[in-house]
Amino acid sequence: MSLSDWLTEKAPISRKNAAEVVFEDLRGAILGGRVAVGSRLPSESRLAEAYGVSRPIIREAMRSLQTLGLTRSRSGSGSFVISATQRSELDYGAISARDLVEARPHIEIPAAGWAALRRTDAQVARLLDLCDGMERETDSLTWVRLDSDFHCQIAEASQNALFARVVQESREALMQQSELVNLMADRRIASNREHRRIAEAISRGDESGAVDAMRDHLGEVERAMTWIATSSAPRGGTGEPSS
Repeated sequence: MSLSDWLTEKAPISRKNAAEVVFEDLRGAILGGRVAVGSRLPSESRLAEAYGVSRPIIREAMRSLQTLGLTRSRSGSGSFVISATQRSELDYGAISARDLVEARPHIEIPAAGWAALRRTDAQVARLLDLCDGMERETDSLTWVRLDSDFHCQIAEASQNALFARVVQESREALMQQSELVNLMADRRIASNREHRRIAEAISRGDESGAVDAMRDHLGEVERAMTWIATSSAPRGGTGEPSS
């Protein structure tokens, strides 16, 4: 099948999780050999038209394909398929997925504990507002931004400048990790519950509760990332982590 024929088959997407559908379709086409290694993918605007979605949704899917090592963006030339097998060592630019998973517990778990002891009323209100916003949000990109705001706010509330700086400087990698986990492991609803538990423990001033809640949340993220790194089938197959 030619690349043109494959794209012509596309039908507009009407589901709320449009980014997931686009990502899984593109990923499945590459892993299944329907889009050959070396092919130049259609432009964002052409893909958006074919799928009936916005260009930011296409951009989100393309970022995750690149994180998996399936495509590479070449400045001025577009995106090309470079492999039909996703790599096990993932990265978000300068920060590897492994480094992020290993580092986050050493920063964000104690930060949550300190936040429970040191947070201001305004910071508690902001955390709870962010939980409300994530629970209402249907747009995946907006949810990812709220998610990163949530983790940055906890680091700020810890009143530890180093924790706050590290989380803020890792923000882009955190967002890319969140995008990939949502697209492949469908964890958004589960994450909302976990975020609410963390925020409520901080609101109560419950240090051990906040620490436990953050540890559990990051443990689930690590589990999802481990599955993603070893998965070679579209989402929904055997072995998929539950949400």
